[in-house]
Amino acid sequence: MLVHQHLAKNHDVQVVETNERGHATRFAQDAAARGLDCVVAFGGDGTLNEVATGLAGSDTALAMLPGGSTNVFVRSLGIANEPMVALTQLTLGMERNEIERVSLGRANGRYFCFHTGVGYDAAVVEQVERRSSLKRLVGQPLFAYAAMQAWFVSYNRKYPHFTLDIDGRHIPNAFFTVVLNTNPYTYVGKHAINLAPAAALEKKLTVVTFRKMTTPLILKTLYSAMRGDGVHASSGVDVATDVEKVSLSFPAPFPYQLDGDYLGETTSLEIEHCPAALLLVRPTIDF
Repeated sequence: MLVHQHLAKNHDVQVVETNERGHATRFAQDAAARGLDCVVAFGGDGTLNEVATGLAGSDTALAMLPGGSTNVFVRSLGIANEPMVALTQLTLGMERNEIERVSLGRANGRYFCFHTGVGYDAAVVEQVERRSSLKRLVGQPLFAYAAMQAWFVSYNRKYPHFTLDIDGRHIPNAFFTVVLNTNPYTYVGKHAINLAPAAALEKKLTVVTFRKMTTPLILKTLYSAMRGDGVHASSGVDVATDVEKVSLSFPAPFPYQLDGDYLGETTSLEIEHCPAALLLVRPTIDF
């Protein structure tokens, strides 16, 4: 394995492979308990989320290599989407000790690196995970199909799905919320979807809530996000920055996802900002 050979030139390296949900978290927790300096996670956003969860609160650093279909968190740090280029960037970062503590979010006790989606986008992720065997082969066209299927068929756009309290401010009727720990929200090919450019690891959480789910509003939002302008508050959209806590609830269950990993439905969700939760290896971009 080229990654192993490259890292083993200057480091003592042990390779472990995951084969079921939760494995990466347990391996990361073991590495932290043993006092290892760093865990290099090579996988998609779900794998990286599990490793970050296992390392949160410890003195073991996380380094990341892109190995998934979208690699949102890796790319948001400026890391190349090609594994061997990314490996050079991260190796230089480790050699130069470019390691710092960054914040994470936490939803119902589980950490997230870049965002939690509640409502519509969680319904899209659930559709994709139903066809997980096609995800690696088809990639982003599958997400586009799932988005259309959820929009026109499976997701109810007539009635609100939950209520929110954002640092004590009440929003009674919501259809779709994204709580961001960083930006971009996701990528479409090489294009970043900049839902909230103000979101960053160095800041508290940013919350974007859609109080309407109309086609003109979503198309306008998507156009603005792809241009890099982000979403602006309006009669149909609420934008909150510098947020510490978000509470969501409703009598009927609503879906949610963390870092692109569908976690099912719930009637209550507590989200909080967790400062300095994770030691992170920063890539060296200019080399």
